[in-house]
Amino acid sequence: MKRILVVDDELSITTLLKYNLEKENFEVEVCHDGESALELATNNQFDFIILDLMLPQINGFEVTKQLRKNNIHTPIIMLTAKDETLDKIIGLEVGADDYVTKPFSPRELIARIRAVERRLELAGNKQTESTSGEEIQVGNLIAYPKNYRVTKDGEELNFTKKEFELLIYFMERQNRIIGRDELMNSIWQDDMYHLSRTVDIHVSHLREKIEDDPKKPKFIKTVRGFGYKFQESDA
Repeated sequence: MKRILVVDDELSITTLLKYNLEKENFEVEVCHDGESALELATNNQFDFIILDLMLPQINGFEVTKQLRKNNIHTPIIMLTAKDETLDKIIGLEVGADDYVTKPFSPRELIARIRAVERRLELAGNKQTESTSGEEIQVGNLIAYPKNYRVTKDGEELNFTKKEFELLIYFMERQNRIIGRDELMNSIWQDDMYHLSRTVDIHVSHLREKIEDDPKKPKFIKTVRGFGYKFQESDA
């Protein structure tokens, strides 16, 4: 039975979600503030976190940021009461895997959870079937798909799940121009709710982590009008 942490300061929402998720055979734990969410997610194993944006003590953005900083990659679906593009972009930037705008139906949320499950399962299958062996090396970057690790000059780098999947996809196809549509279909393949800027946001985060100078990238090149090309750094 998979475990879900539901975090919202509205009792009516947590009660409704707990009831519907348990009907889908999830084990559900509930809390109502950001500090408790951070503690529970840090000290317990969950398969998903449903996280409200506006929380007492610590907001959902900060909870997500701290979890990713602490190398906790549990998939997070963020709840927001505002139908504003900026909130969704910030949520994705700090490491959320998806978002749902209030008001929403439990059926919609469960569909999003299932979509994330399918993506993770497919990503795991691709890594298992990879012909790249135990490691992939491009320049001074070495990725270990089976161990969820990447090093640069021997130093360990940390990524969200989606950033890691995107990096592996690039590294396995170096020197090939890859369009945004291909990346969306391959990395976010069965979730049509993501914003068109999703790919660019994640590429920007990858550059911050793997490039010596993200403003002058040497690994991930933008090919204007087509997409991106991943190549060995010419440093």
